Amino acid sequence: MSLTDAQWARIEPLLPDRTPMRGGRWRDHREVIDATAFKFQTGKRWVHLPVKYGNWRGVYDTADVGRRQRLGVGVHRSDGPGRHR
Repeated sequence: MSLTDAQWARIEPLLPDRTPMRGGRWRDHREVIDATAFKFQTGKRWVHLPVKYGNWRGVYDTADVGRRQRLGVGVHRSDGPGRHR
């Protein structure tokens, strides 16, 4: 359920810089997006994220900050160029 390199190349420029800010460094954007996609594709609760995505609370908090700041509206499946669901 991880993004392909081609998918990542399309969205990476749209994400905020990961330069450390006050309070520490940001989580890896790709890890958070992959974890969020896993959560919504499987319907599992945040606390049941696989260990490979890191601590569930950190992923949830990062996704929630993004939601609140309108950095992204969600993870959507693309059926091809110009076709988004």
